[in-house]
Amino acid sequence: MKETTKRSIVRWIHIIFAIPIFGYIFSPFEKLPDYASKTRYIFFPVMVLTGLWMWKGHLVRRFISKRSV
Repeated sequence: MKETTKRSIVRWIHIIFAIPIFGYIFSPFEKLPDYASKTRYIFFPVMVLTGLWMWKGHLVRRFISKRSV
C-alpha cells in the first residue's frame, strides 16, 4: 500500500471521529450525558492519536525501523 493511501485513510479516520466531538460541543445541555462517555473514551482519544500519527508518525516509523535492524 502506498504512503499516500495510508495517509488518506488516517486523515479520514481523524475527520470521521472529530464529527461527534463537534456534536458534543454544540449540543444542548440536556443531551450531553447521553454520549459524553463515548466522546471522552472513544472519539477524542482516536482523534488525538490519528492527529499525532499524521504529525509525527514519520519519527515513530524511523525509530521502529532502527530498532528492528
